[in-house]
Amino acid sequence: MEALLIELFPNVVWPEIWKTLLETLYMVGIATLFTALIGLPLGVLVYLTAPGQLLHNRFAYQVLSTVINVFRSIPFIILLILIIPFTKLLVGTSIGVSAAIPPLVIGTAPFFARLVETSLREVDRGVIEMAQSMGASTLQIITRVLIPEARPGILAGLTITLVTLVGYSAMSGAIGGGGLGDLALRYGYQRFQNDVTIVATIIMILLVQVFQLFGDKLVAYFRRK
Repeated sequence: MEALLIELFPNVVWPEIWKTLLETLYMVGIATLFTALIGLPLGVLVYLTAPGQLLHNRFAYQVLSTVINVFRSIPFIILLILIIPFTKLLVGTSIGVSAAIPPLVIGTAPFFARLVETSLREVDRGVIEMAQSMGASTLQIITRVLIPEARPGILAGLTITLVTLVGYSAMSGAIGGGGLGDLALRYGYQRFQNDVTIVATIIMILLVQVFQLFGDKLVAYFRRK
């Protein structure tokens, strides 16, 4: 594949392509990790505080649900600009690969949390009631019943989130966030090198296909278990 691309696009700055590919993988990898660390407990909490659930609390549910909906409603390109002061406070700069990670996490963690909540809602209520009748605590129900039962759905949601992050990482190039999106903007748009844009697009499509295939296989594996 690499040899074919080089042959088809001989004028492309290939060292820059590979460098920005690594930047994209770094951004997406770190952002996915923190998105999971924030979105999973947030999604569990929203589910538990919903009406009729184990920790039913209407006020907490409304607050959490509203916060999630608000951040999900903000277009990512606008979010990038809105949180520039917070990004500078957190990482010391508003440009570069590291500066792209906070908005990526803030933009996708609420989205993933909602997917987690949806997966938990699909768990058979009878399984939860059986665990309660056996004297299981709320923590035990969460860790030994809810999350294991919802694991295929959660992994499918994480795969969707990962694919979304690939697209968001490209948008971060609009404010100098690095990665393939930044390369396509600098060379493809500003310098009119359309071949760079085409190559960057092809690589991102391939990334999405690989991530989706890997995620689907994980989901299928845990669904069988």
